[in-house]
Amino acid sequence: MYKKLILKFLYMANEFSKEEVLKKLGKRIKEIRIAKGYTSYEYFAYEHNISRAQFGRYGRGEDLRFSTLVKIIQAFNMSLEEFFSEGFD
Repeated sequence: MYKKLILKFLYMANEFSKEEVLKKLGKRIKEIRIAKGYTSYEYFAYEHNISRAQFGRYGRGEDLRFSTLVKIIQAFNMSLEEFFSEGFD
């Protein structure tokens, strides 16, 4: 089940720099947040008990912990597979 996701992570780690991967994560987070109807990152962060300052940095592609990424994906009501299904090719 997670084999394809792990292979995608390994591919990204080999093909892209850390900065490129973080930018892709930030872009995907922002796209989903807006698609879910949250035009303001601050409102989304507040509603889901995530630091507004930190969440703003994530949307700009700055460093984040995996546990925080999982929390954000859960707040989107998505699985890891759904989150990574677009924007990481």
